[in-house]
Amino acid sequence: MKILVIDGQGGKIGKMLVENLKKNLPEYEIIALGTNSIATATMLKAGADFGATGENPVIVNCIDADIIIGPLGIIISNALLGEITPPMAAAISQSKAQKVLVPINRCNIFVAGVEALPLNDYVQLAVQQVKQIIEG
Repeated sequence: MKILVIDGQGGKIGKMLVENLKKNLPEYEIIALGTNSIATATMLKAGADFGATGENPVIVNCIDADIIIGPLGIIISNALLGEITPPMAAAISQSKAQKVLVPINRCNIFVAGVEALPLNDYVQLAVQQVKQIIEG
């Protein structure tokens, strides 16, 4: 099972996701893909098994990923203050992987019907969804 955690900027959301995935699903390898080296390093320090940085690693790893998890912006071109390039957003969106997205209402994107919760609660819900996907 290939699980990708994708994040950018400082990697805060990715860090929280990696920590919670390792806590709840320790038997699975987690690949951290950062849009910049700071995000990648932050996720590796949080316990990711492997990490890579930039557009090409995102595109290549999305081809055969089973689960992709990260903030909502990873599927939107030019999100995360421009760190998500159009080819990255396309690769993630077009991947056959199950996508679990943390709803962050920023960058002029509002997800109607999503309850305003603390980030940690969204992370917990996202990890529970990954567990459900794995368990079938």
